[in-house]
Amino acid sequence: MGREDVPSAACETESLRRATAETVLVYSDEVAQAKLKGTPIVALETTIITHGMPYPANVSTARSVERIIREAGAVPATICIRESRIHVGMTDAEIEALAQTENVVKASRRDLPVVLASGRTASTTVAATMIAARLAGIHVFVTGGIGGVHRGGERTMDISADLQELAETDVIVVCAGAKAILDIGRTLEVLETYGVPVLGYQTQQFPAFYTRDSGYPAAYRVDSPAEVARIARAKSTLGLRGGVLVANPIPPNAELPKADVDRAIERALQLAETDGVVGKDVTPYLLAAMERLTEGRSLEANVRLIESNAALGAAIACAYADLRRSAP
Repeated sequence: MGREDVPSAACETESLRRATAETVLVYSDEVAQAKLKGTPIVALETTIITHGMPYPANVSTARSVERIIREAGAVPATICIRESRIHVGMTDAEIEALAQTENVVKASRRDLPVVLASGRTASTTVAATMIAARLAGIHVFVTGGIGGVHRGGERTMDISADLQELAETDVIVVCAGAKAILDIGRTLEVLETYGVPVLGYQTQQFPAFYTRDSGYPAAYRVDSPAEVARIARAKSTLGLRGGVLVANPIPPNAELPKADVDRAIERALQLAETDGVVGKDVTPYLLAAMERLTEGRSLEANVRLIESNAALGAAIACAYADLRRSAP
């Protein structure tokens, strides 16, 4: 995120790290051309494809999100890992193949060295996609909702690596808030402790994935992509590590009734405990349970919010690119 603005020693370290990382990165033709031309690029995760949605909704959503980003003037870079390389940008055929591949690893920060060394196929979580985006020099990443502190996390210490990554990795992350299945209050406390700017897009309320208001405020309100770009630029100029979190509420006509969401979450949590689901399997289990319990309405809401985030993320990527080009 604007690494040209930080002190020269840090820039040299970053340049060396990127040069080394390039040995494990593979760019699609579209992304490679965008990098050469300076076209804005938006990173996309792949756990939505492999663990977050059923087939074929996962494929149609991935394609829809990519189309929205292209129509907004940016280039999508859907990221996965296979054959010991991080693939930045995927073709339609590759997305289709990934969606139907069995035993795909859900890779976060801790998993990256293992899957790269072993040659296993992996999708990327928020944390892993942020790492890949930074290595590729991509400044904006779009997802559905971030991970965070799970309910009962004060007892289980089940806290997503997404939060640590937001504290360390310089990427603008556009989301619909934290996943509603989480303890959002504690998630926001951790983000505050880590010094992550939390920006409510055209709202002062922090959204909760399926609903526009979690009951907790965002730290700041922003009203335009240009404003987000200026904040990210200022953060980089100060040499502050870490991401900027942009919380974009689900469109009003796609929002689910909060009472219905709360009931479904409580039941899904009970089922997860009964079935002994733990660790990184919890989130995909709960999302699948939510889909069943809401008779598919949660899946439709998930699709709508990620599409909305894609449009905003592309606009922010374009604004950030304009800001960099106009800088003295």
